[in-house]
Amino acid sequence: MSEPRFVHLRIHSDYSMVDGVSKVPPLVKKVAEMGMPAMALTDFSNLCGLVKFYNTANNVGVKPIIGADFNIQSDAFGDELCQLTLLATNKVGYKNLTLLISKAYLRGHVQHRPVIDQQWLIDHAEGLIVLSGGCRGDLGRALLKGNQALAEQCAHFYQRYFPNAYYMELVRTGREDEEVYLHFAVDFATEHDLPVVATNEVCFLSPDEFDAHEIRVAIHDALRSMIRVGPNTTVQSSICALSKKCVSCLRIFPRH
Repeated sequence: MSEPRFVHLRIHSDYSMVDGVSKVPPLVKKVAEMGMPAMALTDFSNLCGLVKFYNTANNVGVKPIIGADFNIQSDAFGDELCQLTLLATNKVGYKNLTLLISKAYLRGHVQHRPVIDQQWLIDHAEGLIVLSGGCRGDLGRALLKGNQALAEQCAHFYQRYFPNAYYMELVRTGREDEEVYLHFAVDFATEHDLPVVATNEVCFLSPDEFDAHEIRVAIHDALRSMIRVGPNTTVQSSICALSKKCVSCLRIFPRH
């Protein structure tokens, strides 16, 4: 059996106005150079880079996976916005992805950003895979709150409307609460028979683009005066550059 190859399922380009800094063609070509068979472009709430992504990927022999990252709201979380990633598996899924993006912008911004409602997913579930959002997703937030009942409510929703298409994300990028979440998530996934997937939120190609990324995040969040608050401190924690093996692939399961 051949060794499984890592595939990035969450990559942002410069079309992600909130954080991405890399152009689409260089991203795809770098993936091809590293021998990855596929990649998912999941710009925040838009598919603006789709044509460049699809054409470049086909030209260099990389399978393009179409998706987007979203902010999502639900009655269970009130004003607290959560995150998730949707990946299209076929033409129906692509259509549902475009409809969800359109509905978010047609409704107008919520808390200064496009947001989808959890209930919208019920009518637009076909052809989509859901990645849970890690510790920033609804299930992850429920686990970090220690609210088991809410966590089970979240899991039940996705298991009902996305059977065999909902994955708990395991992410290790050094952000606050990630390590605590990882242990909760592994236990919860085992107990509730949920599949897991390792992801890494890629927002730039190489470490030397980190400062440009941080500046873009700060400008978007209106935190210009806090870009640097110390010799080694920035507004956001470090996000991994594109790599062949991301840090989230490290062993997290206990030895038996």
